[in-house]
Amino acid sequence: MSDPQDADRLQALEAKIAALKAPVDVKDHSEEHYSQAQLAWRMVIELVAGLGIGFGIGYGLDTLFGTMPIFLVLFLFFGLAAGVLTMMRSAKEVQRKQLEAATEEDDARGD
Repeated sequence: MSDPQDADRLQALEAKIAALKAPVDVKDHSEEHYSQAQLAWRMVIELVAGLGIGFGIGYGLDTLFGTMPIFLVLFLFFGLAAGVLTMMRSAKEVQRKQLEAATEEDDARGD
């Protein structure tokens, strides 16, 4: 009792679903090309963001509990540590990318 048009529509629908389920090539963050200035600004922003978030959390907790400098100083140090850690991860990512590019160049030249 199925119509041939229904079978064709069903096959077309299955083809569309299969196309949508196909894995999408997600571009890795390290594949993007940055200039040195952009990398430096990225690291500075990561550090400042860590400090700002630490300041906000510390100030908020101090205001909430009525203990003004304790949590502010504590979370400023946590924010600094988080910012430095994030900067180090970014630096490792850039370094790894540069090493891979150098290795690929050496392989292409036959060294």
